[in-house]
Amino acid sequence: MRPVIVAANWKMNTTPADAGELAAMIASRTREPDVVRVICPPFVCLAAVRDALAGEDVAVGAQNIHHELYGAYTGEVSAPMLAGLATWAIVGHSERRRDAAETDELIGRKVGRAIDAALRPILCVGEQLAERDAGRAIEVVARQLEGALGGRDPEGLVDGGLVIAYEPVWAIGTGRNARGIDAAEMAAAIRSTVARLGWGDAAAEGLPVLYGGSVTSANMGEFLEEPSIDGALVGGASLKPDEMAGIVGRAGMTARARRAGTEMR
Repeated sequence: MRPVIVAANWKMNTTPADAGELAAMIASRTREPDVVRVICPPFVCLAAVRDALAGEDVAVGAQNIHHELYGAYTGEVSAPMLAGLATWAIVGHSERRRDAAETDELIGRKVGRAIDAALRPILCVGEQLAERDAGRAIEVVARQLEGALGGRDPEGLVDGGLVIAYEPVWAIGTGRNARGIDAAEMAAAIRSTVARLGWGDAAAEGLPVLYGGSVTSANMGEFLEEPSIDGALVGGASLKPDEMAGIVGRAGMTARARRAGTEMR
């Protein structure tokens, strides 16, 4: 059974002075043993969040890593630098693609760097509004996956714990909402694509796929009702303990229901 995962992306919010308190509050209000919980604070807050989560079963993730190990890259952070600070890393987020012009090939290098450094990567993919309206959503996401993962050892990606987060960019802050059926269709396309890239059907079926488009406690249930969706990459709502409690609580219900269904087979 695939794990149910809720990853919090705090983006450019919090400071070392308040991040630890927020992380501890969220951890204490989301104790769901059936849900994998990850908090991804800004780089400057990683140590504070790590320390605040000591004794809690909550992982710490980075919001980005550089595609090189070291060098003349002012202001950047490489995967090996995160040793002892994080065990997960987000790569290819839509805001990085937009603001830093990250290409699929570069993002693929980041996936490799993360796995080599024992960081579990969350690879983000998703289409823009014009691409969806043109009926090209599956084509765009398949191209992103092929560009980032094509030619890479499928076994290494599986062993490295790769997770895919589907981000419908057209549903983030636009007033248009994605539906559960939209996310399920794209999750199926994601698994079909990685199977074609050499994973095979069994490994592709075991790939966790998260939903990441304006997730809230109110809409989380709709996405988790889809068997192909395994949790969420949460943005703005992840800064609100009440919202995170509702999101993780709903994820826990889903995880238990899926386990019961598996045990009955």
